[in-house]
Amino acid sequence: MGGPPTEATIAYVLVSKYADHLPLYRQSQILARAGLDLHRAVLADRVGKAAFHLKPVVDRLADHLKRSDKLFMDETSAPVLDPARGTTKTGYLWALARDDRAWGGEDPPGVVYFYAPGRAGVNGRCCRTHA
Repeated sequence: MGGPPTEATIAYVLVSKYADHLPLYRQSQILARAGLDLHRAVLADRVGKAAFHLKPVVDRLADHLKRSDKLFMDETSAPVLDPARGTTKTGYLWALARDDRAWGGEDPPGVVYFYAPGRAGVNGRCCRTHA
């Protein structure tokens, strides 16, 4: 089967990668068994393009959450592949979340994630509020 991946296929790949933690090389193998010949490099390219197009949505959500009276924030480090060195390095994820339902809050819950290859300058970028 030829042609570029459809929006539905890209959505499937994104959910499989980020919600189900399924690497692109395994997704490529699974899709090939279903008759879709999509190399992982093609999938990686489409994931990158999808991230570019979703960035305004993520930015809007982050802006909305930062206007909240109360927020929860968590930092997690994780090993990240570094192909140039042939090893891994430490990357950082920050979760910025709001959920006041248990305390009678009426705002809907929400969470946005930020990633950086290090800690330098991240606090200003991901945590700046609109006070």
